[in-house]
Amino acid sequence: MALRGLRGAITVEENTQKAIWAAAQLLITDLMSANQIHPDTIGAIIFSCTKDLTAAFPTAGVRQLPAFQYLPLFDTLELDIEGSLPMCIRVLILADIDKSLMEVCHVYLGEAKKLRPDITG
Repeated sequence: MALRGLRGAITVEENTQKAIWAAAQLLITDLMSANQIHPDTIGAIIFSCTKDLTAAFPTAGVRQLPAFQYLPLFDTLELDIEGSLPMCIRVLILADIDKSLMEVCHVYLGEAKKLRPDITG
């Protein structure tokens, strides 16, 4: 096992609690599925949001998932860079997994696929 960083991002259709929570939950469950990890292997999860997402914290939605209420989860504001992708949640999961750096599967959903065309094709 090695500590790895799993990255991902997703765009949100509207600035509502329901949409932000659903997007954050989908992003986390897809990352966990793609990398075959369980909450017990996760050390911490850091979320960032663009400044236009103000209706809810992504962590509050993720805490609704089984076993996630015990994990250290953190929200922060994404840098407001001119021309950056709006309505976007980004995540970094720090987890112990049995994958090399090249085997880790990063997940980009919705318009966030534009952030890493080298990964999403």
